[in-house]
Amino acid sequence: MAEAGSRRRSRGGGGAARRAERTTVSFETAKYIERNIPNFEVLNEEALELIEANAETILAEVGVNFVDNPAALERWRDAGADIDGERVRIPRGLARKLCSTAPSEYIQHARNPERSVTVGGRNLVLAPVYGPPFVRDLDGGRRYATMDDFEKFVKLAYMSKWLHHSGGTVCEPTDIAVNKRHLDMLKAHMLLSDKPFMGSVTEPSRAQDSVDMCGIVFGKEFVQNNTVMTSLTNINSPMTFDDVMMGSLEVYAKNNQACIISPFIVGGAMAPVSVAGTLTQVLAEVMAGVAYHQLVRPGAPAIFGAFVSSIDMNSGAPTFGTPEASMVTYGAGQLARRLGLPFRSAGSFCGSKLPDAQAAYETSNSLNMGLLAGVNFMLHSCGWLEGGLVADFEKFVMDADQLGVLHGLAKGVSIDGDAPAMDAIREVGPGGHYLGCAHTQANFKTAFWRSDLLDYKPFETWSEEGERDTRTLANIKMKQMLANYEKPAIDPAIEEALEAYVAEKKASMPDAFT
Repeated sequence: MAEAGSRRRSRGGGGAARRAERTTVSFETAKYIERNIPNFEVLNEEALELIEANAETILAEVGVNFVDNPAALERWRDAGADIDGERVRIPRGLARKLCSTAPSEYIQHARNPERSVTVGGRNLVLAPVYGPPFVRDLDGGRRYATMDDFEKFVKLAYMSKWLHHSGGTVCEPTDIAVNKRHLDMLKAHMLLSDKPFMGSVTEPSRAQDSVDMCGIVFGKEFVQNNTVMTSLTNINSPMTFDDVMMGSLEVYAKNNQACIISPFIVGGAMAPVSVAGTLTQVLAEVMAGVAYHQLVRPGAPAIFGAFVSSIDMNSGAPTFGTPEASMVTYGAGQLARRLGLPFRSAGSFCGSKLPDAQAAYETSNSLNMGLLAGVNFMLHSCGWLEGGLVADFEKFVMDADQLGVLHGLAKGVSIDGDAPAMDAIREVGPGGHYLGCAHTQANFKTAFWRSDLLDYKPFETWSEEGERDTRTLANIKMKQMLANYEKPAIDPAIEEALEAYVAEKKASMPDAFT
């Protein structure tokens, strides 16, 4: 696995320089995952063809709603769809034909070119939690998120080795007006990190602000010719496309920026209880959304999204890490690949209120499902708690550490170089051990993935150190990371221009909290 390192060195020479290097802040950022393992597929050809045929039937006979958006209805009418009020019925084959102009993979550029990512193909890009209004940590408990919390998460994502992406709304900073907080969030991503990030989708003008701010960072011409944002467009399942999300999608598509077209599925509530029925609805919704995206600008990048959970039929609460959600995710990956689109799904999903055993079980199931399903862009890969209502600081650190397991699994089994280890087997022979052999000495530093967080010490040492559990260790590590954080370099003129843009936009309108 190739890695790009980031290291800050002091000037000077001799012993002073070496001492400075030993004490300076340094961290590695792993390259996005390139899978060398097969995808796990649960649908045979008969099942795939049935689901695809039924999705076409939904689009042609049932239709989808594009609400409060006359311009969208006109685009569909011009493309050959049947319009009845706000209901759009799409002739068989039309949506799939329109989807064919979207690229199967694309590069999202970061302001640090070493951290740009390729979305699609055999790749997996990991991004943090998105959207919670609450945060939690061991010291402050559960509370409404603030901008200070948001900035801390951006810093943690920047310093987390196995995260490739800064994400978007890692938490919702409720201490800033609704109509202005997107400006501060974007500025934080742009200045506190140099990893790729997401834009705002809560209102079309905020999407335009995202594009304009990227123009300051990357240059306007570069933005028009390259993708610098991958942003989330949720569908109001079942089969409804609202004007706010579609308005933001239109802004991003016009400006050549990537959109994740993602049904929001809670099985049994927003889709049928059966796996096949849910997959049929997901495919119909994605095809309609991507097709519309391509009507706005053919060739703009789009991602086949699938956010899937099941439901507890007693309480109505969403459930995570279940076999049914896994089956939908595996099947959706197959459908996305047949459609020729990158695939977004999975994450560190759990319904637990704390980063406890329930959270660990459900999160592990969800993360491994995403790796095996062929996911290309995994939003929510760390920090998710309480069904997405909470971004948890300790769980963010715990999950980010475990993302290293996905990198290790994705490498597959090597038979190159000295991997077959025949010299080692001959050297040790029957009854010996491998601890001191040449092969072990040459490879022991990189042979096994090792957690930077979990405790492997003997019981006596663990007890002497206070019998700390994983959450406590994560709290300590989180504080160390924030204490060691150093802002990545940026052109002062760009930073000044961003500050001026945000100040001017915020001054141009009164605060609104709805």
